[in-house]
Amino acid sequence: MTRVLGLITSGAGGVERWFRTGLAVPAVERGWRLAVTLTPTAARWLDEAGELGPLAELTDLPVRWTSRLPSEPKPHPPPDCFVFAPATANSVVKLALGISDNQALTVLCEALGLPDVPVVVQPQSNEAQRRHPAWAGHLATLRSAGVLVVPEGGPEPVLAELDRLG
Repeated sequence: MTRVLGLITSGAGGVERWFRTGLAVPAVERGWRLAVTLTPTAARWLDEAGELGPLAELTDLPVRWTSRLPSEPKPHPPPDCFVFAPATANSVVKLALGISDNQALTVLCEALGLPDVPVVVQPQSNEAQRRHPAWAGHLATLRSAGVLVVPEGGPEPVLAELDRLG
């Protein structure tokens, strides 16, 4: 049986160049069915780069970045695992605080309340953001909720976790 991966990304620098080829395609090659959700900024960047169409072709599910209407069915089945990569500092903070002000964060905030559903987050932040006095606390909050925070620096740490979970 194919496992469903809730694959989520935000508008972190470079995402438009490597998200599909470096993370989404290898996840599919590992046997995952993708349920892709984007932050609004990531959707704009991937659209501008011509990546939305090729990304949608990897899955039989819609690529989401807006909420559905109450009359519409849920477009994605429940994922067996969630990956948020890359996750901007802004999105990491919002997730740690439970702020779900876009579809991607809504999905992730709900995921933190699901028992036995792994959530992997790969932050992408700059040195100044990591020096902020609240940064370590936000990461600690996510870890205390069971989130696996993997190192920054490309898709390899995320793919290694997918191999472990798959």
